[in-house]
Amino acid sequence: MNKTEQMQQLIEELNRASDAYYNGREELMTDFEWDAKFDELKRLEQETGKTLPDSPTAKVSEDSIAGQKEEHEFPALSLAKTKIVSDLAKWAEDKPIWISWKLDGLTLVVTYDGGHLSKVVTRGNGHIGTNITHLSNSIDGIPQTITDQGHVVVRGEAIISYDDFERFNMESEEEYANPRNLASGSLTLKDPAEVAQRHIRWIPFTLVYTDRDLTSWGARMDFLAANGMNCVDHELVGNPTEDNIRQVIDRWTLRVTNRENPYPVDGLVITYNDTEYASTGSVTGHHATRAGYAFKWQDESAATELDMVEWSCAASTISPVAVFRPVELEGTTVKRASLCNISECERLGIGTRGTKIEVIKANKIIPKVIKVIERVGDLDIPHECPVCGSKTEIVESEASGTKTLHCTNISCPAKQLKKFARFVSKEGINVDGISEQTLSKFINLGWVSEYADIFRLPQHAQDIAQLEGFGEKSASNIVRSVERARKVEARRLLYALTIPMVGHDVCNRLLSAYSLDELVAIASGNAHSNDLFQPSPQERLATIPGIGPEKSASFVAWFSQADNLAIFERLRAELTIEQASGAPTGNRCEGLTFVVTGDVAHYKNRNELKAYIESQGGKVTGSVSKSTDYLINNDVTSTSGKNQKAQQFNIPIISEEEFIHRFAEG
Repeated sequence: MNKTEQMQQLIEELNRASDAYYNGREELMTDFEWDAKFDELKRLEQETGKTLPDSPTAKVSEDSIAGQKEEHEFPALSLAKTKIVSDLAKWAEDKPIWISWKLDGLTLVVTYDGGHLSKVVTRGNGHIGTNITHLSNSIDGIPQTITDQGHVVVRGEAIISYDDFERFNMESEEEYANPRNLASGSLTLKDPAEVAQRHIRWIPFTLVYTDRDLTSWGARMDFLAANGMNCVDHELVGNPTEDNIRQVIDRWTLRVTNRENPYPVDGLVITYNDTEYASTGSVTGHHATRAGYAFKWQDESAATELDMVEWSCAASTISPVAVFRPVELEGTTVKRASLCNISECERLGIGTRGTKIEVIKANKIIPKVIKVIERVGDLDIPHECPVCGSKTEIVESEASGTKTLHCTNISCPAKQLKKFARFVSKEGINVDGISEQTLSKFINLGWVSEYADIFRLPQHAQDIAQLEGFGEKSASNIVRSVERARKVEARRLLYALTIPMVGHDVCNRLLSAYSLDELVAIASGNAHSNDLFQPSPQERLATIPGIGPEKSASFVAWFSQADNLAIFERLRAELTIEQASGAPTGNRCEGLTFVVTGDVAHYKNRNELKAYIESQGGKVTGSVSKSTDYLINNDVTSTSGKNQKAQQFNIPIISEEEFIHRFAEG
C-alpha cells in the first residue's frame, strides 16, 4: 500500500469514527486511537506535501443532528492542538493568557436579544448548525433571560457529569460508551421532557459577541457571570513562561486525576487575555491561529494480560468488565476496566484468559482497553444472569446497533437498583456511605436481594473490607451507618419502600390518620372492624384529606401482594420504628404553598425548613406554578429559572430571613 492509499484509508477510518462520535452513536475507536491515526495522517501529509479531499486535518468535525439548519453569525472553528507545553509558551508570545478546561461535550451557540433568549444552535460544521431552541428549557445552565439588553452571542459546552452518566447507564437499556456520547445522543431526541431526564448542563466557555466594549477575555467572562451564567473554570497566567504554564497545567492535571471536576474534560484551552490581539490572527485550514490553543494530555498506556471477563449487573444490563494483571498508570494501580457492551468486545476482539491487551486511563481518569495485542480463545457470553440465574438475552438497539446483554427476569434484584438506592437515601432510612455503585457491587455479590438484607451487611464486614476501593475503615463506617439506621421514623420507612404514588406528602397524610401498623393492617386486609357495612381498604384510605382513590388504590395494591407483605415483615423485624404525629402543631403557614430553592443558612438544610412549614399547616412543592404563594430563595435577585417563573406569575420571592420574620418569629 503506497502513502496515498494509506492516507485515504486513514481518512475513511477517522471520518467514520468522527461521525459516530459527534452524533451519539456507538464508539468506533477511542480518543487514544483517533489521535494516533490523526497524527499519522498529518505526518503522511507533510511527507507527501498533499492533502486529500475530506481529510479531517483540513475540516471541522461535524454533528449531523436533524432539524432546522441555521448559519452561524460567527464561525465556530476548531483550535490547534498540542501535547507539548513549549508549544503553548511559544504561542503565548509573552502575552497574558487564560487557561480553562476543554470540556468534552457538544458545543452549543446561545444568542440573546433584548435580554431574552433568541436561539440555541449546535456547532454543526462550524458554519452551519441545527437550531435546537425548543430544547433550551431542558438543558440546565441556559438562562431564558439575562440582564443585558443588547445582542449577545455565547459559546458553551453541553455536557453530562460522570455521576449522571453512570446513573443513566445503570437505569437505561440504551448503553453509551462515555458521557460525551450520551450528551450528543440526547440532543437528537425530539421530546424535551426526555432530554431533561438526561441532566445535560450547558457551561459557557467564551463570549463571542456583545455590544459592550470589552477587550479583556477575563472581563468578558465576568460579563457572562453577571448575566447569570456559570462559566467554565479559568485561571490567568500573567507571565506565560514555559515553567509557569507547566506549573498551572500540572496543578489542573492533578484536579483531573483526583476527580475533583465532576464533568469530563479532554484537555485544556489557552486563550489570550487581549481579545483584540486574538482577533488579528489568520485562518489556517479549519482554525484561527490566535483564537486559542488546545492542550491534550499524553495518554500513558501499558500492556498487560487478561485474567477474566467479569459480567456485572447494573439495573437493566449485564455489562462486561475486563479483569487483568495489575499495571501502573498515571500514578495508580489499575486492574479493571469496563468493556461497556458486547459490541465493544467484538470491536476490540476480546478473548479469554491470557489475551494480551493494551490499556490506558482515558482523560487521566477512566481505565479503558484500547487494543487487543494477541487474542486467546473466544469470549464466553453468559447464558444465565450472574445475580439471579435466570436466562439472558442479547438485545440490539434499533437506533445505534449496539448489542447489550440483559436478564429476562423482571424481578431480578439487579433491576431493583433504583429502589434500593431510594431505600438507603437520606430521604429514606438514611444509610450513610452506601451509594448506587456500592449497592450494585453488593447485589452482584449476592449480599442484597431484598430490603432486610441491608441490615445483614454487618455479617459481610470482613468481605467488604477486602473489596477494591474499600478497606477496614470503609467497612466499619458501613456497619456503623447500618446500625444507626435500625431506628427509623415511620414516614421515612414508608417513603423508602418505593410504593408507586406514595411520596413524602402521601406518607405524611397517611400517618397523620393512622399508625403504620394500622395502615399495613388495613391495606393487607387484616384490619378488624365491628362495622357491618365496612368500607373497602381503598375507600377507607381514600377519605384521608389529600389521598383520594388513585393513591389509596396504589398503597393497598402494594401491601395486598403476599410477596411485598413478606418483604415488609422481614424488614420490620430488623427495625425499631418510631412514629411522630404528622398533624400540624401550628397554623402560621396554614393554607399557603411554598417553593424552596438554593442554599439555606438559618435552617440545617432545606428539608428542615420544609418540615417546619408542614408543621405549621403549609405545603412545599418542587416547582413554581400559579398556585405557589411564596418562593423562598436567599438570592432574591438571581436570574434562575424558578425566580423568572415567580416573576412571571407575580409570586413574591422572599429570603430565608424574611420568611422567619413573617412566619416563624413571635
